[in-house]
Amino acid sequence: MTVVPTPVLSVRDAAVRYAGGVSALAGVSLEIHSGELLAIVGPSGSGKSTLLNIMGTLDRPTSGTVVIGGQDVTTLPDRQLSALRGRWLGFVFQQFHLSEGLTATENVTTGLLYAGVPRRQRSPLALTALERVGLAHRAGHLPHQLSGGERQRVAIARALVHEPTLVLADEPTGALDTANGRAVLELLTQLNAEGTTIALITHDRDIAAQLPRRVEIQDGRIVRDTAITAAADTPLGKGTAAAASGTGGAP
Repeated sequence: MTVVPTPVLSVRDAAVRYAGGVSALAGVSLEIHSGELLAIVGPSGSGKSTLLNIMGTLDRPTSGTVVIGGQDVTTLPDRQLSALRGRWLGFVFQQFHLSEGLTATENVTTGLLYAGVPRRQRSPLALTALERVGLAHRAGHLPHQLSGGERQRVAIARALVHEPTLVLADEPTGALDTANGRAVLELLTQLNAEGTTIALITHDRDIAAQLPRRVEIQDGRIVRDTAITAAADTPLGKGTAAAASGTGGAP
């Protein structure tokens, strides 16, 4: 009997509606499994940022569920939700969000504040994370002493320092020039090869095309998922893709 692994994150029939009947997401279903590297791609206003926010437990869907590590997080009180976010998820943002008065090491240690790591262990772990992203030699530098690419590497180290189950990267190359953007994408690919599960949100189809799995979102709906397409092309997958994608289909 084939054992199907439990997804690290599962969004099930999630909808987000605002006052006035505005719908940002409409019945989205998505599973992410351990070790994946995927792009969630769509134009501005497509719903990808809303999807990121509910995947990252920053917002709650109007209906549907978000399951992380087998637990429906939409039912958790805020304190438990913050604790789960601190243990399971890492975030990388377009604008870095580094504290100017803190060194690279100190900025990375902030990623451990909600992970229950004793203070004496935080700096050694931060240095290890900086080494993973190739910045151990810049550990004592302040953000204004770093290039844009280096600042994004510090942000990636901060996302990785507590060894999250899933890293959510929101337009991580958007504030960088072409060379630095390419270097950051190569770094994320390398980290994935080392075992980190990464979902990258982008509007750039060229970036998305370089990743093993692409989930396309438009008008609040997933319109294509290459993982589902690949499954449908296998003998065992034929006839099951529509159900797995959450987009429906004839029985």
